Amino acid sequence: MSKDIRIRKGLDIKLVGAAEKTISESRFSSQYGLVPDDLHGIIPRLIKREGDSVRAGEAVYHAKQDERVRVVSPVSGTIREVRRGDKRKILTIIIDAHREQDNVIYDTTGWQSASDENFKKLLCDAGLWMFIKQRPYDVVANPDTSPKSIFISAYNSAPIAADVDMLVSGKENFLQIGIQALKKLTTGKIHVTIDGSNQNSVFRALQDVEIHNAYGPHPVGNVSTHIAQVDPLNKGEFIWVVAPENVAAIGEFLSTGQVNFERIVAVNGAQVKNPGYVKTRIGSKISDVIAGFDLVEDENRIVQGNPLSGSAVEQDGFLSPYTHQLAILEEGNDYDFFGWNKPQPNKFSVLRANMFSFLTPNKKYNLNTNLNGEQRAFVLNSVYEDIFPLDIYPVHLMKSCIYKDIDEMEKLGIYEVAPEDFALTEFICVSKLPHQQIVREGLDVMIREVG
Repeated sequence: MSKDIRIRKGLDIKLVGAAEKTISESRFSSQYGLVPDDLHGIIPRLIKREGDSVRAGEAVYHAKQDERVRVVSPVSGTIREVRRGDKRKILTIIIDAHREQDNVIYDTTGWQSASDENFKKLLCDAGLWMFIKQRPYDVVANPDTSPKSIFISAYNSAPIAADVDMLVSGKENFLQIGIQALKKLTTGKIHVTIDGSNQNSVFRALQDVEIHNAYGPHPVGNVSTHIAQVDPLNKGEFIWVVAPENVAAIGEFLSTGQVNFERIVAVNGAQVKNPGYVKTRIGSKISDVIAGFDLVEDENRIVQGNPLSGSAVEQDGFLSPYTHQLAILEEGNDYDFFGWNKPQPNKFSVLRANMFSFLTPNKKYNLNTNLNGEQRAFVLNSVYEDIFPLDIYPVHLMKSCIYKDIDEMEKLGIYEVAPEDFALTEFICVSKLPHQQIVREGLDVMIREVG
């Protein structure tokens, strides 16, 4: 039994630089990095120190709030450096990789009959728990809670997003095992959402799940959109979210006893001459991931994630465990003289001012990172509601996040959203405000004050 998800509000931004469906191999990095800030809300407490040896799959640090939630090394090697910032905050843990790799082997026999507590401990010890995120708050799930359902989005609707079927290429046989594992964690349903126009998706063959076909513009692929239409979240309830490639990783771990840290990542964007997919490893140096791609020689910005909701990273940075796309865009350092006062046919806009993109709805654009303006007063208008599919007033919610009114945030639906849901409103914002950051800070206030 399936339920179609259809939305009309939203916005498809067509960009050049979509990845071709080819997979290459990245070079093995000499150094790997773990960045605790990638796991929002996790305060790290080190298990390993500088100079210690570590095997692939062995814990490097655990969450200060809960020792069960562990982050493991993606390679066997030696802890080279623990970089710290203000107040000795841990910024990056750098690991020199050994030539010969040695993986920790876990005993996964009999996992089907293991108790809930023992099964959760197995996933935590292997470092796989960090891939299970919870709503509300969009943070790593609390092992002590029980979700009323689990959502898996097998549809990326963002601009030049990675094809989900490509992300699990070669791991299709582990998907069903991963589903069986997730069923041990909830008494509710497991919901899988697929692009309604993709009848050949590998996810359609899954058993013991409820398949939903999604139709409409972006953000139809966002999990919040699915939850709102399928199983709305109420105060005091929890829903867990797992990315498809991590479902396969859980299934492979339970089948083999080893955690596979390899991931398929899309490297695309207008500044990539040969956009495609690359097989790499969590924690790899970004420069090694993109080494096989021919880039336009210009000042570029590398974005971990899609162009709307991703975060900027330098070439000497490290691949986040949640990243399945590196979008490379032109850095927008140039400004058009009187750009606000003359027609600009090669720019995209939802407003019919001096842009003409509404006349060519199928045209693909080469957009850079220029904001085309500076921050100004928060203008109250209806343009955000026109592209926001949730039954929420986005401006009112964001303002309540700014002045941190907990009661008002609750009434306006803070439990139902994640920062990525405000990527489109940020894109079209005439006030040039960081909507996603505002919502993230509001969610953090709720975590501290409400829990």
